[in-house]
Amino acid sequence: MPHRAMAHKNSKQTSDARENPTAPIVGVGAVVIKNSHVLLIRRGKPPKEGEWSLPGGKQKLGETTSEAARREILEETGVEIEILCLLDVVDFIDKAKDGSLRFHYTLVDFLARPKGGELKSGSDALEARFFPLEEALQLPLWKETRRIIAMAAEKVISTNESETV
Repeated sequence: MPHRAMAHKNSKQTSDARENPTAPIVGVGAVVIKNSHVLLIRRGKPPKEGEWSLPGGKQKLGETTSEAARREILEETGVEIEILCLLDVVDFIDKAKDGSLRFHYTLVDFLARPKGGELKSGSDALEARFFPLEEALQLPLWKETRRIIAMAAEKVISTNESETV
């Protein structure tokens, strides 16, 4: 997600910086599941730089959350998705040792399946790949990421069972 700065007449330049925000930032992501594998990216920027995470990013002005999710997953992974449902909304609030606010995100997570594209890392992702669900849940993930993946897996399993009845 590119960094944008806005110039104001007769004032210093301000930005929509993600670190030390003045308001929460809406982030969107998706648990993309294909054949019992989940799509993860290794983050290329803070917060959690270098860690495995769900693909996603910042919602743009005028964009719905589902549009933002489809765009972000495509930009970061090359994968086109079909959104199946909303999974959860999660707060990520990170404070520095002195108590000041470093990051504040409201994260909207969807369940999705791939419908096209070619898997490749792009934009903010150092790496993108599908992991077997069991392996993904063993990675050193943020606890909320692990919980959301488990929630998605349970939903997929229960949906598949109800379709075979």
